[in-house]
Amino acid sequence: MWGIVPAAGRGSRIQPLAFSKELLPVGSRHHDGTDRPCAVSEYLLERLILGGVDKICFVISPGKSDILEYFGDHYGSALLAYVVQPDASGLCDAVFRASTVVGEHEDVMVGLPDTVWFPKSALQTLPDADLSFLLFPVEHPEFFDAVVLDEGRVVEIQVKQPNAASRWIWGAFRMSARGFGELQALWNARERRDEYFGTLVNAYLAAGGRGIGVKAGESYVDVGTLGGYRTAMALLADSTCDGRVRQWVAGASPDGARPATMGNGAIA
Repeated sequence: MWGIVPAAGRGSRIQPLAFSKELLPVGSRHHDGTDRPCAVSEYLLERLILGGVDKICFVISPGKSDILEYFGDHYGSALLAYVVQPDASGLCDAVFRASTVVGEHEDVMVGLPDTVWFPKSALQTLPDADLSFLLFPVEHPEFFDAVVLDEGRVVEIQVKQPNAASRWIWGAFRMSARGFGELQALWNARERRDEYFGTLVNAYLAAGGRGIGVKAGESYVDVGTLGGYRTAMALLADSTCDGRVRQWVAGASPDGARPATMGNGAIA
C-alpha cells in the first residue's frame, strides 16, 4: 500500500525558516543510542507504516530538495519516492500527482506532514473501503475540514466553515485503488478546480460515491503555526509512561490548531 505525503506547501504561517517546514524539529527520537531531534514529518511516516504502508510518495515543490536529502530512499521499512508539484495548487493536485508512481491496483493512505496526532496506530482502524476518513475531535472545527456523519457514513465535508455542524475533523484518509481512480477522474472532469479535498468529496458523494468516517482519533495538532508548535511540544511532554497521551484537543486559538509532536521514528 502507498502512503502519500503532500509536502509542496510554502509554510507561510510559520516563516521565516531556513528549511522546509516538514523538517521542523519537534521532539526527539532515539537512534544508535543517542537522542536526536525529530523532524515533524517523521511522525506521519511512522503512523503510515503502522497503518500498513510499505511505499511512500512525497509530493514536493522544486525548492524542497532538502526533504529528499534528509530522508533519502527509505524510512524504516518503507521505500520512498518523490514527485514534483510545480506550484502549490492545493491538496487535490498534490494527491493526484502521486498517480505517476502509485499503481492502479493499490490502496493509498494520505496524511499531512505538519501534524502530530494520537493514537499512533489509528490508521489501522480504517476499513478496506473506497474512501474512509480518520476523524479527530477538535474545539475549533472551523479551522479544519469538519466531517458530518450519519451512522458512520459521510454526509458532507464542511471546509473551514464557521459554525460547523460537527466537531470531528479528518486528519488522514484512505482510498482503495478504485476510489483513488474514481476521485481522480471526477477531479479531472471538474476541470481540476477543486483545491480542497473536501469540496471534491462533496461532489463525489453527490454523484453516488460513499465515504466512511471512523472516530478513532484522540488528539490532533497542526504544527504549522508558532502556537501549534508550542502545543506540540507540550503534548509530547505530557505523554504518559505507556505511550498514550492525555486528551488534548486541537484548534485552541485563531492562531490555528494546537500542535504536537512525538515519536522515535528512525532513518534506517
